[in-house]
Amino acid sequence: MTSYGYKLSSEEHSASDLVRYAQRAEQAGFEFGSISDHFHPWTDRQGESPFVWSVIGGIAATTERLRLGTAVTCPTTRIHPALVAQAAATAASMMPGRFFLGVGTGENLNEHVLGDRWPGISVRREMLEEAIDVIRTLWGGELVTRSWKHYTLDGARIYSLSDAPPPIYVAGAGEKAAELAGQVGDGYIGVAPNSEMIETFDRSGGAGKPRVAEVQVCWASDEAQARKTAHEWWPVIAIPGELGQELPLPRHFEQAAENVGEGDVAELVACGPDPEHHLDTIRKFTDAGYDHVAIHQIGPDQDGFFDFYEREILPKLG
Repeated sequence: MTSYGYKLSSEEHSASDLVRYAQRAEQAGFEFGSISDHFHPWTDRQGESPFVWSVIGGIAATTERLRLGTAVTCPTTRIHPALVAQAAATAASMMPGRFFLGVGTGENLNEHVLGDRWPGISVRREMLEEAIDVIRTLWGGELVTRSWKHYTLDGARIYSLSDAPPPIYVAGAGEKAAELAGQVGDGYIGVAPNSEMIETFDRSGGAGKPRVAEVQVCWASDEAQARKTAHEWWPVIAIPGELGQELPLPRHFEQAAENVGEGDVAELVACGPDPEHHLDTIRKFTDAGYDHVAIHQIGPDQDGFFDFYEREILPKLG
């Protein structure tokens, strides 16, 4: 059975608004939330980027049923995996059975800010796999002194733990990332309706584990307005190739997006008020094999989106 969630876009909304939207998502009938973990937004137009762990604390204190996870945290460069382990353990203790840690190899946009070298993708995957081991080791609750290839712990122990460690879901867009997710993850996070990635995840050890998709939509009462809003706020969805991982600053994404047209974005985003358009877009992901779908409403009109999904979409999804 598929579970439907709401994407909390830290790049577009303030911390207080994100907490309010999480409450509204729970009231509307969404079963889980996924929240982005950024230092910078993708573009200056998006304009926000609060510290995710503070926001998670606010959501934990003001919701009762909504499951929540990061989508995704990069535990390798800007934030040491030991600190991610502590932050996630605290979040899980505040939300018993309701928190998952989503992790990925990250983007230069966020990870270069302390002056660290941005390594190639094969090294980033190696660092991520090692970081997951660091996190799980600390969640064992013992005093740890140990050196890995990329990380060292010197007499480190996490005291505030949840009764059970939260699951770790691994994000990835390519085959090697899906393989890694199957090998070391408790679930997979993807952004494209690609059944081959799901098959790779299953074949690598992920069979029976959760598969979380992120679906982009832009509801508005008028399709033309929705297309305009999606292009204005989220042109990065149509930037091709590896630029999303490699560009270092929001202005570079804005420059790359100069070549992205409104139609390019609308091909990837369900725009407008037609329920069937939204349902068809969501079904592409469930047909590909995802069993958890987080819906990202692009732009400022979150309240209109909630009303529309509560009335027209969630009942039809069951």
